Amino acid sequence: MSEELVSFFKALADPSRLKIVGLLAQQPYSVEELAALVGLNPSTVSHHLAKLSKVGLVHARTESYYNVYQLNKDALDEKARSLFTKDDLNASIVDVDLSAYDQKIVADYTRKDGSLKTIPAQKKKLEAVLRYVVEGFEKGKRYSEKRVNEILKGYHEDTATLRRELVGFGLMQREGGGGEYWRV
Repeated sequence: MSEELVSFFKALADPSRLKIVGLLAQQPYSVEELAALVGLNPSTVSHHLAKLSKVGLVHARTESYYNVYQLNKDALDEKARSLFTKDDLNASIVDVDLSAYDQKIVADYTRKDGSLKTIPAQKKKLEAVLRYVVEGFEKGKRYSEKRVNEILKGYHEDTATLRRELVGFGLMQREGGGGEYWRV
């Protein structure tokens, strides 16, 4: 399906083809009429129409001596519905490493031993660092505040800020003041 998506967008990725589609959305035209309207040679317009036809956006009908092209509005609507399903859009990113941003930020903010050089002030960078830090805690296990501080000390000396931010960003929860903490 992603190949179909790429072909569809390639067909529309040319300003002349977009003009042609815009004109055909208004009414049918012959190649000669379109050539005059967009200021291109008829052979160039035919080339563009062939690309649009290949993805099903236009079709021709014979009218006396001319082929008259018109926009296939039903096909356009169907393409929009079928190409933009959540599953298809998700399939287009199947080979993208979604953790690449976090990895870059963590690499920028950590020393060789894994401790933090500094705690980022920028929210997005702070979130990435916190996702890294929370990996130091097991899911389903409860920790005392003292133990949380011991673990966080391995990342940065400002354990209070890290603890507060982990809870604030919803990566950890806690029970009452000084109670138990657990990874969400």
